[in-house]
Amino acid sequence: MLFETDSHWHPERGRETVVKGGIGQSVERREDIRFLRGLGRYTDDISAAMSGALHMVVVRSPHAAARILSIDAGAARNAFGVCAVLTGDDMAAENFHPLPVRMRRERRNGQTNFVPPYLPLAVDAVRHVGDAVAVVVAETHDQARDAAELVDVAYESTDCVTEVSLAASPEALRVWVSEPDNICFDQRWGDSAACDAAFASARHVVSERFVISRVATSSLEPRSALGAFDRKTQRYTLHAGLQSPHEMRNDIAAVFRLPPDRFRLVSPDVGGAFGLKGSFHPELVLVLWASRLTGRPVRHVCDRSEAFLSDHQSRDHVSEVSLALDEAGRFLGLRVSTLANLGAYIASDGLHSPTNNIGGLAGQYTTPAFDVRVQGVFTHTLPTCPYRGAGRPEASFYIEQIIDKAARRLGMDRAEIRRLNMIPPEAMPFKTPLVFTYDSGEFETVLDKCMAAADWSGFEARRSQAKARGMLRGIGIACVIEVAGGPHSRPFEESAEIRFDATGKVKILAGSHSQGQGHETVFVQMAREILGVPADDVQIIYGDTDIVAHGRGTFGSRTMMAFGAAFTRAAQKIIDKARIIAAHLLEADERSIEFTDGHFSVRGANRHISLTDIACAAFVPARMPAGLEIGLCERAIVALDKPTFPNGCHICEVEVDPLTGLADIVSYTVIDDVGTVVNPRLVKGQIHGGVAQGIGQVLSEQVVYADDGQIVTGSFMDYGMPRADGLPLMQVESHAVPTATNPLGVKGAGEAGTVGSLPATMSAIKDALMPAGVDHIDMPATPLRIWQALNVTGKNSAT
Repeated sequence: MLFETDSHWHPERGRETVVKGGIGQSVERREDIRFLRGLGRYTDDISAAMSGALHMVVVRSPHAAARILSIDAGAARNAFGVCAVLTGDDMAAENFHPLPVRMRRERRNGQTNFVPPYLPLAVDAVRHVGDAVAVVVAETHDQARDAAELVDVAYESTDCVTEVSLAASPEALRVWVSEPDNICFDQRWGDSAACDAAFASARHVVSERFVISRVATSSLEPRSALGAFDRKTQRYTLHAGLQSPHEMRNDIAAVFRLPPDRFRLVSPDVGGAFGLKGSFHPELVLVLWASRLTGRPVRHVCDRSEAFLSDHQSRDHVSEVSLALDEAGRFLGLRVSTLANLGAYIASDGLHSPTNNIGGLAGQYTTPAFDVRVQGVFTHTLPTCPYRGAGRPEASFYIEQIIDKAARRLGMDRAEIRRLNMIPPEAMPFKTPLVFTYDSGEFETVLDKCMAAADWSGFEARRSQAKARGMLRGIGIACVIEVAGGPHSRPFEESAEIRFDATGKVKILAGSHSQGQGHETVFVQMAREILGVPADDVQIIYGDTDIVAHGRGTFGSRTMMAFGAAFTRAAQKIIDKARIIAAHLLEADERSIEFTDGHFSVRGANRHISLTDIACAAFVPARMPAGLEIGLCERAIVALDKPTFPNGCHICEVEVDPLTGLADIVSYTVIDDVGTVVNPRLVKGQIHGGVAQGIGQVLSEQVVYADDGQIVTGSFMDYGMPRADGLPLMQVESHAVPTATNPLGVKGAGEAGTVGSLPATMSAIKDALMPAGVDHIDMPATPLRIWQALNVTGKNSAT
C-alpha cells in the first residue's frame, strides 16, 4: 500500500474520522514508480513503437520579415526516402481555416481587434524567424532533415521590428500592412476619473518603468506530435502532450472544417506544460494532414534548437506604473499602462495573459482607485502564450515593486507599509475596485508568519556581517494574491466519472490532465477520503477524448477546485445509489443506513457492508432492488459559481558579490494560503517549482532578438536556465484558510510560487544594490548587468 495515515472528508460535512491516505497527507506519488523505472509513456514513446510511422521536418524561415517569391521542392521530393513535401500552395488547396484565437479584445475605437491569419504554413510572406514554410516527410528523421535542406525558398527580405516599445510607435514598420499600426487592441479597466482625483489629492506619487523579460518555456519534454488517419473510418487520431485535449480536438476540427467526432486526441504522460502545451501550434495540424496524404502515421519531435524557433514564448511586457499615497503612506490610487508583445500572430490564448488577470494589480490592499490600460502590440517575433501564472506574476510584480519604491520614498519599513494598507479578514468578502472579489484570506497573519520564519527583524545584523566580508546583502518581500480556477466571472466546468466494475475495482475518468503535478496521487487520495475505497483498487484515466466524454483540462491552478467539485458530486451520487443497495442487502430502512470510511452500516446494529461489496452486487440483478439500474457508475460535470484566490507572502534574501556581479540567493521563505491542502508534499513541490521559474526569469532567463529579428538566445548555451546549484533550500509552510466556494475548500497552488518569486527576488536584489547607489535594474539581473550597474554608479567603495 502506498497510502498511510489519516482523516476523512464528507462532501457536505467536511472532516470527520480518520482514513489512511486521505486528504491532508503527504503520501508518496504513485506516478514516480513508473517514471523512475523509465516506464513513462510519452508521445515519442508511442511514436517509436508505432510501426511504419514517417518522420516530419519543418522548413523554417531564416528571415523575420520577407516575401516568399517561390518555393522549389523538386530536389527534395526526389531525395531518397522522401514520401511528401508540402508547401503553402498545397495547403491552399485544402482550404484550412486559420489557427484559432479563443478570445477577442477591443481597439481604441471600440471595434473588435484585428486577428491576422495564422495558417499552419506561411503563404506569400513570413513574419518571424522560424515561421513554417514547408514540411518534408520521409522514412527516417535524417532523411527528412537532409531533404529539408534541399527545399529552395526564394525570399525578398524587408526590415523588421521586434522590440515592443518601438513597434508601438505610430511611425513603426507595420507587421501587417493592412493595418494602420501595430496596436492589436487597446483596453482600459478601472475608473480614470476617480484615479485622477486620487492623484490630485496625493501627498506622494512614485513612478517607475518596469520591463518583464520574454522567456521560453523550455519544458523538460519538448513538443511532439504523432498523427494518424484511418481511411476506413475517415477519422484522425493525434497523440500529443497537451493540457486540454478536448478543447484542442474542437480547435483542430475547426481548422480542418470537419466535425469534432472525426478526431480523437490522446494526450499521454506530459513532461511539463506550464501553458505552452495548451497553446495551438501548427505542427498539430501538419502531422494529421501529412498522414492523410501519405497513408501512414507521421511524427514530429521538436528538438531544443527548433523549440527556440517555434515554441510560443511568453511574458515580454513594458509598463509605466505610478502609485499615489497620502501623508501616512496609505494607497490612494494606482495607474498602470502596459505594452504587451503579442508577436507576429495571435496565439490561441495570446490575448489572455496581458488582460485576464489585470485584477491582480489590486493585490492584498485597500487601494480605492485604479486606471489600467493595456495595449497588445504586433512584432516580428514568435507569438506569446500563457506561461506559469499567465499575467498574475506580472501584475504582482508591478504592485509589489512600486510599493517598495514608495516605502523608500517615505522612509517606511517595506513590511509595515504593506500592513498599513492590507485588507483585514473581517472585510471579507472584499470587492476590489479592479475586477476581483476576494472571498477569504488572512493576509496580515500570513505576513507575520513569514516575517518570523525568515527572521526579518534580524536582517540588518546579517547585512552588517556580509558587508564585513565585502558582500552586498539584500532582503525582499512580496505579499501576493492571484485568481485561480477562472475565468473570474464564471469558472469553466470540469467533469469526473466514477466507474466501478463487477470485481469492485474503480476507474476514475478525469477531464483534467496531469503534466507532472501528481494528479494520479491526489485523485486517489480523494477517492480514499470520500469513498473509502482501497488505494490499490483505483485506476486514473485521462487524456483520451474517445474514453473521457468531456473535459476542460489543466491550466490556471484549477484542477483541485474544478475537478474536486465534479468528483465530489459524482462520489455523492455513488454513495446515494449505493445506500439504496445497502439498505436492500442489509434488510434495513434506507434512512438508518450510515456511510463511514468505505462501509455502510445500520445505525444501532452490528450489520455492515463495504462499498466494494456493494459494487460487486450491483452487477448481479438478483441482488439488486427492483427497478434500480444495474451497475455502479456516475458522472458529474460541474461549473462553480466563483473562482478562488490563493495568496501568500514570500521573503527572499540574497548576497551580491560586487566584484563579479553574481547574486546568490541565500534563503527563501514562503507562507502560502492555498486553502485546504490535499497533499502537503505535492503542494511544496509545486511551490518549489514555481519559485524556481520565477527566480530563473529574474536572474538569467531572457529571449533576445537582434535588430534583424534573429534569435540570439537560440540554445541553452545562450539562454540562462536556472540550475539547482543556484537555488537555496526553501522554507515553505501553509496557512490554510479554506474557501467556501468549492466542496473541498481548496484554492489552487500550481502557479503560486512564480506569482510571488518574481517580485520577491527582484525586491531582494534591489535592496542589496541600493546602498551602493543603484536604485533601478531590469530583469534579468545577470552578473554582467549587476556589475555594470554597480560600476556606473562608481560607488563600489560603499561595500
